[in-house]
Amino acid sequence: MTPSSAKSRRARLVLFVCALGLIVVSIGLAVFQPKPWVISPADKQLQNPLTPTQANLDAAKKIYADKCSNCHGDKGKGDGPDATMYDPTPSDLTDTASINKLTDGEIYYQITVGRKPMPSFRKKLTDEQRWQLVLFVRGLAAQPK
Repeated sequence: MTPSSAKSRRARLVLFVCALGLIVVSIGLAVFQPKPWVISPADKQLQNPLTPTQANLDAAKKIYADKCSNCHGDKGKGDGPDATMYDPTPSDLTDTASINKLTDGEIYYQITVGRKPMPSFRKKLTDEQRWQLVLFVRGLAAQPK
């Protein structure tokens, strides 16, 4: 084997390894890209059975402080102390335009089912507590910035 043929073979091998690496990275990025929420029409149409009474809002505030604020932040801006650990980062719950696009059923579904990195609260919170959080999230989005 001549020296130029050995160099050519080595160059092809390097090129093959680089191409293979790019393919693996591309597949990895595609797999780990955040997927859109897939919520059934029936879940989207769910109506909050609770009203925004002071008792419901006070209960929701405690739940939020305990379960949500580490990621979403005390004021709901997605800037909690744990927020930088996650990709995608937690949603800004004060973004009125984004929150107003969601039905109560969609917010309830997201709290209930979760999606990485957000955990499911189906077994951690009662139905009433999750609906209280829907009221609280609506309140965060309604506050002037």
